[in-house]
Amino acid sequence: MAQIRKFNFLDGHRVKKLVSQIGCDYSDIVLKTIIGHACCILHSFVPLKYRFLPETFLYLENDEIIGLITVVPTRGNPYKINIIRLIFKQNDYEVGKQLLEFVISRFGARGATTFYAAVDLSHEELINLFINSCGFRQCSYENLWKIENFTPQNKTKAPFRYCQNSDAKAVADLYNNELKNIFKPAMERAKEEYKEPFFEGLTNFYKNRYVLEEPAKHKIIAYLSITTTDNLNFIIDMSINDAYGLDYDSVLNFALGEISRRKTTYYAFLKHRQYTKTADNLEEYLHKNNLNCIQTQCMLVKDFYKPIKETENNPIQVFLLGENKVWSN
Repeated sequence: MAQIRKFNFLDGHRVKKLVSQIGCDYSDIVLKTIIGHACCILHSFVPLKYRFLPETFLYLENDEIIGLITVVPTRGNPYKINIIRLIFKQNDYEVGKQLLEFVISRFGARGATTFYAAVDLSHEELINLFINSCGFRQCSYENLWKIENFTPQNKTKAPFRYCQNSDAKAVADLYNNELKNIFKPAMERAKEEYKEPFFEGLTNFYKNRYVLEEPAKHKIIAYLSITTTDNLNFIIDMSINDAYGLDYDSVLNFALGEISRRKTTYYAFLKHRQYTKTADNLEEYLHKNNLNCIQTQCMLVKDFYKPIKETENNPIQVFLLGENKVWSN
Protein backbone atom coordinates (compact mmCIF):
# COMPACT_ATOMS: atom_id res chain seq x y z
CA MET A 1 0.00 0.00 0.00
CA ALA A 2 1.39 3.41 -0.99
CA GLN A 3 1.39 6.48 1.23
CA ILE A 4 3.03 9.90 1.38
CA ARG A 5 4.00 11.38 4.72
CA LYS A 6 6.46 13.78 6.28
CA PHE A 7 10.03 12.71 7.03
CA ASN A 8 10.85 11.95 10.67
CA PHE A 9 14.00 10.92 12.53
CA LEU A 10 13.14 7.20 12.40
CA ASP A 11 13.34 7.38 8.59
CA GLY A 12 17.01 8.40 8.62
CA HIS A 13 18.49 4.97 7.91
CA ARG A 14 16.09 4.18 5.07
CA VAL A 15 16.48 7.59 3.47
CA LYS A 16 20.26 7.15 3.69
CA LYS A 17 19.88 3.92 1.75
CA LEU A 18 17.85 5.72 -0.92
CA VAL A 19 20.10 8.75 -1.40
CA SER A 20 23.32 6.71 -1.17
CA GLN A 21 22.44 5.32 -4.61
CA ILE A 22 22.79 8.77 -6.17
CA GLY A 23 26.38 7.82 -6.89
CA CYS A 24 28.16 11.04 -5.90
CA ASP A 25 29.43 12.77 -2.79
CA TYR A 26 26.39 15.00 -2.83
CA SER A 27 24.32 12.19 -1.27
CA ASP A 28 25.91 12.93 2.13
CA ILE A 29 24.98 16.60 1.82
CA VAL A 30 21.39 15.71 0.84
CA LEU A 31 20.95 13.41 3.84
CA LYS A 32 22.55 15.85 6.27
CA THR A 33 20.32 18.65 5.02
CA ILE A 34 17.12 16.60 5.26
CA ILE A 35 17.87 15.43 8.80
CA GLY A 36 19.08 18.86 9.90
CA HIS A 37 15.86 20.59 8.93
CA ALA A 38 13.80 17.94 10.73
CA CYS A 39 15.46 18.99 14.01
CA CYS A 40 13.15 21.98 14.33
CA ILE A 41 10.06 20.04 15.41
CA LEU A 42 7.96 23.10 16.27
CA HIS A 43 8.28 24.30 12.68
CA SER A 44 5.71 21.69 11.59
CA PHE A 45 3.04 23.06 13.89
CA VAL A 46 3.12 26.75 12.99
CA PRO A 47 0.91 28.34 10.29
CA LEU A 48 2.34 28.59 6.80
CA LYS A 49 2.92 32.35 7.11
CA TYR A 50 5.54 31.69 9.81
CA ARG A 51 7.39 28.83 8.10
CA PHE A 52 10.85 29.30 6.63
CA LEU A 53 12.66 25.92 6.69
CA PRO A 54 12.61 23.21 3.99
CA GLU A 55 10.26 20.26 4.57
CA THR A 56 10.69 16.78 3.11
CA PHE A 57 7.96 14.25 2.33
CA LEU A 58 8.43 10.56 1.59
CA TYR A 59 6.65 8.21 -0.80
CA LEU A 60 6.42 4.73 0.73
CA GLU A 61 5.25 1.51 -0.87
CA ASN A 62 5.03 -1.61 1.31
CA ASP A 63 7.02 0.33 3.93
CA GLU A 64 9.86 0.96 1.46
CA ILE A 65 10.87 4.53 0.66
CA ILE A 66 10.92 4.87 -3.13
CA GLY A 67 10.72 8.63 -3.50
CA LEU A 68 10.95 11.97 -1.71
CA ILE A 69 10.30 15.65 -2.33
CA THR A 70 11.59 18.74 -0.52
CA VAL A 71 9.94 22.15 -0.59
CA VAL A 72 10.81 25.47 1.05
CA PRO A 73 8.79 28.69 1.36
CA THR A 74 10.19 31.81 -0.29
CA ARG A 75 12.03 33.97 2.21
CA GLY A 76 9.73 36.83 3.17
CA ASN A 77 6.76 35.36 1.28
CA PRO A 78 5.92 31.84 2.52
CA TYR A 79 2.91 31.65 0.23
CA LYS A 80 5.32 31.15 -2.69
CA ILE A 81 6.61 27.57 -2.43
CA ASN A 82 9.84 26.41 -4.07
CA ILE A 83 10.30 22.75 -4.99
CA ILE A 84 14.01 22.17 -4.47
CA ARG A 85 14.51 18.38 -4.50
CA LEU A 86 12.80 15.41 -6.15
CA ILE A 87 14.05 11.81 -5.96
CA PHE A 88 12.36 8.70 -7.29
CA LYS A 89 13.22 5.35 -8.83
CA GLN A 90 14.41 5.26 -12.42
CA ASN A 91 11.62 6.22 -14.86
CA ASP A 92 8.93 6.00 -12.15
CA TYR A 93 7.43 9.35 -13.10
CA GLU A 94 4.09 8.38 -11.60
CA VAL A 95 5.74 8.58 -8.16
CA GLY A 96 7.12 12.01 -9.07
CA LYS A 97 3.67 13.14 -10.17
CA GLN A 98 2.04 11.97 -6.94
CA LEU A 99 4.67 13.70 -4.83
CA LEU A 100 4.17 16.96 -6.73
CA GLU A 101 0.39 16.77 -6.50
CA PHE A 102 0.67 16.00 -2.78
CA VAL A 103 2.69 19.12 -1.90
CA ILE A 104 0.54 21.31 -4.18
CA SER A 105 -2.61 20.08 -2.45
CA ARG A 106 -1.11 20.20 1.07
CA PHE A 107 0.37 23.68 0.88
CA GLY A 108 -2.43 25.03 -1.28
CA ALA A 109 -4.87 24.10 1.46
CA ARG A 110 -2.74 26.11 3.89
CA GLY A 111 -2.83 29.22 1.75
CA ALA A 112 0.03 28.84 -0.76
CA THR A 113 -0.72 30.61 -4.02
CA THR A 114 2.25 29.86 -6.27
CA PHE A 115 4.72 27.00 -6.75
CA TYR A 116 8.13 27.35 -8.41
CA ALA A 117 10.71 24.91 -9.73
CA ALA A 118 13.98 25.44 -11.61
CA VAL A 119 14.67 22.34 -13.74
CA ASP A 120 17.83 21.69 -15.73
CA LEU A 121 17.19 21.96 -19.45
CA SER A 122 18.61 18.46 -19.99
CA HIS A 123 15.80 16.85 -17.96
CA GLU A 124 13.21 16.92 -20.75
CA GLU A 125 11.00 14.19 -19.28
CA LEU A 126 10.92 15.92 -15.92
CA ILE A 127 9.96 19.22 -17.55
CA ASN A 128 7.14 17.39 -19.34
CA LEU A 129 6.01 15.93 -16.01
CA PHE A 130 5.74 19.39 -14.46
CA ILE A 131 4.01 20.93 -17.47
CA ASN A 132 1.81 18.18 -18.90
CA SER A 133 0.91 16.27 -15.74
CA CYS A 134 0.97 18.88 -12.97
CA GLY A 135 -0.15 22.09 -14.64
CA PHE A 136 3.07 24.12 -14.42
CA ARG A 137 3.96 26.56 -17.16
CA GLN A 138 7.40 27.42 -18.46
CA CYS A 139 8.23 31.09 -17.93
CA SER A 140 11.81 31.60 -18.98
CA TYR A 141 15.36 30.48 -18.21
CA GLU A 142 18.11 31.14 -15.70
CA ASN A 143 21.74 30.51 -16.59
CA LEU A 144 24.76 30.01 -14.38
CA TRP A 145 28.09 31.31 -15.70
CA LYS A 146 31.38 30.32 -14.10
CA ILE A 147 33.71 33.25 -13.45
CA GLU A 148 37.23 32.03 -14.06
CA ASN A 149 40.26 33.46 -15.91
CA PHE A 150 38.42 36.77 -15.63
CA THR A 151 40.41 39.93 -16.44
CA PRO A 152 38.12 42.96 -16.40
CA GLN A 153 39.21 46.04 -18.32
CA ASN A 154 37.90 48.37 -15.62
CA LYS A 155 39.75 47.73 -12.35
CA THR A 156 37.55 50.01 -10.22
CA LYS A 157 34.97 48.72 -7.74
CA ALA A 158 31.45 50.08 -7.58
CA PRO A 159 30.79 51.76 -4.18
CA PHE A 160 28.15 49.36 -2.88
CA ARG A 161 27.01 49.44 0.74
CA TYR A 162 25.27 46.80 2.84
CA CYS A 163 21.56 46.45 2.13
CA GLN A 164 19.23 47.26 5.03
CA ASN A 165 15.60 46.38 5.68
CA SER A 166 14.69 50.00 5.02
CA ASP A 167 15.91 49.48 1.42
CA ALA A 168 13.51 46.59 0.79
CA LYS A 169 10.80 48.51 -1.09
CA ALA A 170 13.30 50.29 -3.34
CA VAL A 171 15.09 47.02 -4.12
CA ALA A 172 11.81 45.22 -4.88
CA ASP A 173 10.81 48.06 -7.21
CA LEU A 174 14.22 47.88 -8.91
CA TYR A 175 13.89 44.12 -9.46
CA ASN A 176 10.28 44.31 -10.68
CA ASN A 177 11.02 47.17 -13.08
CA GLU A 178 13.86 45.09 -14.51
CA LEU A 179 11.47 42.29 -15.51
CA LYS A 180 10.18 42.02 -19.05
CA ASN A 181 6.46 42.80 -18.95
CA ILE A 182 5.37 39.34 -20.08
CA PHE A 183 7.05 37.74 -17.06
CA LYS A 184 5.92 40.19 -14.37
CA PRO A 185 2.78 38.32 -13.21
CA ALA A 186 4.81 35.19 -12.45
CA MET A 187 8.16 36.58 -11.34
CA GLU A 188 7.42 39.80 -9.43
CA ARG A 189 8.65 40.02 -5.84
CA ALA A 190 7.26 41.77 -2.76
CA LYS A 191 9.35 44.05 -0.56
CA GLU A 192 9.21 41.47 2.27
CA GLU A 193 11.34 39.15 0.15
CA TYR A 194 14.24 41.59 0.51
CA LYS A 195 14.12 41.88 4.28
CA GLU A 196 16.36 39.89 6.60
CA PRO A 197 14.28 37.10 8.18
CA PHE A 198 14.08 36.89 11.96
CA PHE A 199 15.48 33.34 11.89
CA GLU A 200 18.28 34.09 9.40
CA GLY A 201 20.76 31.90 11.30
CA LEU A 202 18.62 28.78 10.81
CA THR A 203 18.57 28.91 7.00
CA ASN A 204 20.72 26.49 4.99
CA PHE A 205 22.61 29.25 3.16
CA TYR A 206 24.54 32.41 3.85
CA LYS A 207 23.79 35.56 1.87
CA ASN A 208 25.40 39.00 1.80
CA ARG A 209 23.32 41.79 0.21
CA TYR A 210 24.43 45.17 -1.09
CA VAL A 211 22.93 48.22 -2.78
CA LEU A 212 24.38 51.02 -4.88
CA GLU A 213 22.90 54.52 -4.70
CA GLU A 214 22.91 57.34 -7.21
CA PRO A 215 24.75 60.02 -5.16
CA ALA A 216 22.72 63.08 -6.07
CA LYS A 217 19.24 61.66 -5.46
CA HIS A 218 20.10 58.80 -3.05
CA LYS A 219 18.19 56.49 -5.39
CA ILE A 220 19.07 52.80 -5.40
CA ILE A 221 20.23 51.89 -8.90
CA ALA A 222 21.70 48.42 -8.29
CA TYR A 223 21.26 45.47 -5.95
CA LEU A 224 23.80 42.69 -5.48
CA SER A 225 23.61 39.44 -3.53
CA ILE A 226 26.32 36.84 -2.90
CA THR A 227 25.02 33.46 -1.71
CA THR A 228 26.76 30.28 -0.59
CA THR A 229 25.62 27.01 0.94
CA ASP A 230 29.07 25.50 1.50
CA ASN A 231 31.43 28.49 1.86
CA LEU A 232 33.24 27.37 -1.28
CA ASN A 233 30.85 28.02 -4.16
CA PHE A 234 29.44 31.55 -4.36
CA ILE A 235 26.57 32.67 -6.59
CA ILE A 236 26.45 36.34 -7.58
CA ASP A 237 23.08 37.80 -8.53
CA MET A 238 22.41 41.41 -9.46
CA SER A 239 19.59 43.74 -10.45
CA ILE A 240 20.65 46.92 -12.26
CA ASN A 241 18.82 50.00 -13.50
CA ASP A 242 20.16 50.02 -17.04
CA ALA A 243 19.40 53.73 -17.50
CA TYR A 244 22.46 54.66 -15.43
CA GLY A 245 24.96 52.78 -17.61
CA LEU A 246 26.58 50.97 -14.70
CA ASP A 247 29.73 49.11 -15.71
CA TYR A 248 29.59 45.31 -15.21
CA ASP A 249 33.33 45.20 -14.57
CA SER A 250 33.05 47.41 -11.51
CA VAL A 251 30.15 45.34 -10.12
CA LEU A 252 31.99 42.03 -10.52
CA ASN A 253 35.19 43.54 -9.15
CA PHE A 254 33.30 44.50 -6.01
CA ALA A 255 31.61 41.08 -5.71
CA LEU A 256 34.81 39.11 -6.19
CA GLY A 257 36.61 41.40 -3.76
CA GLU A 258 33.97 40.72 -1.10
CA ILE A 259 34.30 36.96 -1.59
CA SER A 260 38.11 37.03 -1.52
CA ARG A 261 38.03 38.96 1.75
CA ARG A 262 36.65 35.87 3.47
CA LYS A 263 38.01 33.06 1.27
CA THR A 264 41.31 32.55 -0.53
CA THR A 265 40.03 29.52 -2.43
CA TYR A 266 36.56 29.71 -3.92
CA TYR A 267 34.48 29.26 -7.06
CA ALA A 268 32.34 32.14 -8.27
CA PHE A 269 29.27 31.93 -10.51
CA LEU A 270 27.06 34.63 -11.97
CA LYS A 271 23.31 34.15 -12.29
CA HIS A 272 21.94 35.36 -15.61
CA ARG A 273 18.15 35.76 -15.65
CA GLN A 274 16.79 35.74 -19.20
CA TYR A 275 13.46 37.23 -18.14
CA THR A 276 15.00 40.67 -17.47
CA LYS A 277 15.36 43.68 -19.76
CA THR A 278 19.14 43.66 -19.31
CA ALA A 279 19.55 39.96 -20.16
CA ASP A 280 20.86 40.49 -23.68
CA ASN A 281 23.41 43.13 -22.64
CA LEU A 282 24.69 40.96 -19.81
CA GLU A 283 24.98 37.90 -22.06
CA GLU A 284 26.94 39.92 -24.62
CA TYR A 285 29.31 41.04 -21.84
CA LEU A 286 29.80 37.46 -20.61
CA HIS A 287 30.61 36.18 -24.10
CA LYS A 288 32.99 39.07 -24.66
CA ASN A 289 34.92 38.02 -21.55
CA ASN A 290 35.03 34.37 -22.72
CA LEU A 291 33.12 33.10 -19.70
CA ASN A 292 31.33 29.74 -19.84
CA CYS A 293 27.69 28.99 -19.17
CA ILE A 294 27.68 25.77 -17.13
CA GLN A 295 23.95 25.39 -16.60
CA THR A 296 20.61 26.44 -18.06
CA GLN A 297 17.44 25.90 -16.07
CA CYS A 298 13.79 26.24 -17.06
CA MET A 299 11.77 28.36 -14.66
CA LEU A 300 8.47 26.57 -14.06
CA VAL A 301 5.53 28.18 -12.27
CA LYS A 302 2.13 26.97 -11.13
CA ASP A 303 -0.61 29.17 -9.72
CA PHE A 304 -2.59 27.09 -7.28
CA TYR A 305 -5.93 28.45 -8.39
CA LYS A 306 -5.46 26.91 -11.86
CA PRO A 307 -6.65 23.28 -12.32
CA ILE A 308 -4.13 20.43 -12.35
CA LYS A 309 -3.78 18.54 -15.66
CA GLU A 310 -3.51 15.28 -15.90
CA THR A 311 20.78 6.49 -15.52
CA GLU A 312 20.62 3.29 -17.16
CA ASN A 313 22.54 1.45 -14.35
CA ASN A 314 21.37 3.72 -11.58
CA PRO A 315 18.30 2.31 -9.76
CA ILE A 316 16.96 5.76 -8.82
CA GLN A 317 16.41 9.08 -10.52
CA VAL A 318 17.43 12.29 -8.79
CA PHE A 319 16.46 15.86 -9.56
CA LEU A 320 18.07 18.55 -7.40
CA LEU A 321 16.29 21.71 -8.41
CA GLY A 322 17.73 25.21 -8.19
CA GLU A 323 21.52 25.72 -8.28
CA ASN A 324 22.03 21.96 -8.44
CA LYS A 325 25.39 22.04 -10.25
CA VAL A 326 27.05 24.12 -7.55
CA TRP A 327 28.13 21.98 -4.62
CA SER A 328 31.28 21.07 -2.83
CA ASN A 329 33.15 17.78 -3.12
